[in-house]
Amino acid sequence: MVQPDRDRGVYGISVAAELVGTAIQNLRVYERHGLLEPERTPGGTRRYSEQDLLVLRRIGELLGDGLNLAGIAMVLTLEEDNARLREVIDEAQA
Repeated sequence: MVQPDRDRGVYGISVAAELVGTAIQNLRVYERHGLLEPERTPGGTRRYSEQDLLVLRRIGELLGDGLNLAGIAMVLTLEEDNARLREVIDEAQA
């Protein structure tokens, strides 16, 4: 069985919004604030990946915790940096 590519954009904006339980306009706002950058088709249509959906769910959690979009951007950046550092450490220990 072929594993789907988690970074491949497959969901349109309305489906992505429904899957994460938010409004379509919120996805556009998050993109404008640099919180995520979905793939675009040659015609400019946004396509969200499984990884994008994880980020959108995390954004929802952080909003629920009371963070604003600037704070969320900082948290997401730090989480990405930590994940990369963990990979480097794991590779060095292997």
